[in-house]
Amino acid sequence: MKTAKILVVEDESIVAKDLQKRLIRIGHVVPTTASSGEEALSKATEISPDLVLMDIRLKGKMDGVETAKQIQSRFNIPVIYLTGYTDKEISQHTEVTQSSLYLLKPFKEKELRAVIATALDLDKIQTKKPA
Repeated sequence: MKTAKILVVEDESIVAKDLQKRLIRIGHVVPTTASSGEEALSKATEISPDLVLMDIRLKGKMDGVETAKQIQSRFNIPVIYLTGYTDKEISQHTEVTQSSLYLLKPFKEKELRAVIATALDLDKIQTKKPA
């Protein structure tokens, strides 16, 4: 598994810290987390992550979908949505972004590993990045 620098965007601090610890435990780098869309844009500029894990519901002016649109258009970084929504609701919310990858909360570590690997592989293929 490739190690990735990941930005976690989650407005529930306990969930964000837990996810950060889980990602580090499975070998990724998580230099910081963000709790709002505005903060996520700022931190993405600072750390240039390889991947963003984004809650769909965020406090603040921008929700996760709007934030993902901004991140994808400005930085061309893949986004995986984190959500408690149903499949139908997710597709309605996320059809406006390039990302169709998501994890339904609560998720298992195996699912987390798989969706991250898929997102990184797709990004490599789409942007023709070296392995």
